[in-house]
Amino acid sequence: VQLVESGGGRVQPGGSLTLSCKASGFVFKTAALRWARQTPGKALEYLAVIGGDRSTDYEDSVKGRLTISRDNDKNTVSLHINNLQPEDTATYYCVYASERGQGSQVTDSA
Repeated sequence: VQLVESGGGRVQPGGSLTLSCKASGFVFKTAALRWARQTPGKALEYLAVIGGDRSTDYEDSVKGRLTISRDNDKNTVSLHINNLQPEDTATYYCVYASERGQGSQVTDSA
């Protein structure tokens, strides 16, 4: 399994960005995929999940601001973050089963 995240960076408060994760090594189109984030000293926080049927679910605190999506032709799962808040500063991970990528850093530039 390989998961490679990209798209992080510094974003002004209220801004938006899209994280992407390129996956390989498993049957992508039927896989449930998650996005999670972590800050130093804290546990991994699961944010969103998308099933192989494209059903989605979100952690309550991010509902309405985050959107998870997938492209089965490109083996890619994405996370769009709207109205970035200071608490969104974290390393974001794409997760499949017990595997996750190297992470992509998102930082509030305020």
